[in-house]
Amino acid sequence: MFSGKIGFIGSGQMATALASGMLSAGLLQKDQLLACDVSLASAEKFVAATGGEICPSIAILVEKSDVIFLSVKPQSMAGVLQTLSQVSTSREKLIISIAAGITLATLEAGLGGPGRIVRVMPNTPALVGAGASAFALSQGTLAASADRPSDAQIVRQLLETVGVAEEVPESLMDAVTGLSGSGPAYVYQIIEALSDGGVRVGLPRAIATRLAAQTVLGAAQMVLSTDEHPGALKDAVTSPGGTTIAGLHALESGGLRAALMTAVVAATQRAKELGQPAR
Repeated sequence: MFSGKIGFIGSGQMATALASGMLSAGLLQKDQLLACDVSLASAEKFVAATGGEICPSIAILVEKSDVIFLSVKPQSMAGVLQTLSQVSTSREKLIISIAAGITLATLEAGLGGPGRIVRVMPNTPALVGAGASAFALSQGTLAASADRPSDAQIVRQLLETVGVAEEVPESLMDAVTGLSGSGPAYVYQIIEALSDGGVRVGLPRAIATRLAAQTVLGAAQMVLSTDEHPGALKDAVTSPGGTTIAGLHALESGGLRAALMTAVVAATQRAKELGQPAR
């Protein structure tokens, strides 16, 4: 159970998903949730989904919160950081940014100096409690003490209410973006292609899509729940001269593995480009 209050600056889909996940996990109660948003409609949806409290200003939210999620769009971050920098107590709070492409250095500069700052790259399956998030810590984050967990432990505990969370050095955040950040789109395309294949051989579209999606889900669960390498799991269902090896041969001929690897590399490179300061 988390004893403090958690504030969200920006109360859109990802903020609502995170807050709902924390509630569902029993990590906190609704009276521990706060949000502030320039969009009244977004704020009302947050309240309807979580029962949290809407604060009329960022300053009030900061005063009431122990942990603050920055869940605004990247183009809105500069204004939010400027406001936060004017609230003296903000430097004492654990600040977690889930804005894509905003570096720890940018966050520190906007807040007026080092602090307890964490950069997170979530992905959209967090909306259904199946996210894959990675986080990087600034040098100002706190280690564990006799009476409190470390900031890293707090962040992991919060993020794991909506999926899995991995700590990485910030230098790998672009790679995370290329793999798990953009990865859901790759998998959607794979599911669509499998469904198309099913339709091509006579299956109704709805049935083909459900079977394709469940197959991907089941295979992923096999990887996560066993200690087996994905290649070993593949070999276990591939009989000599059978249907599966025929399908795998077709995938190899089409360059599936190379295409997916290239997709991760291309998305990583684009993330690096977007993270460069404007000239």
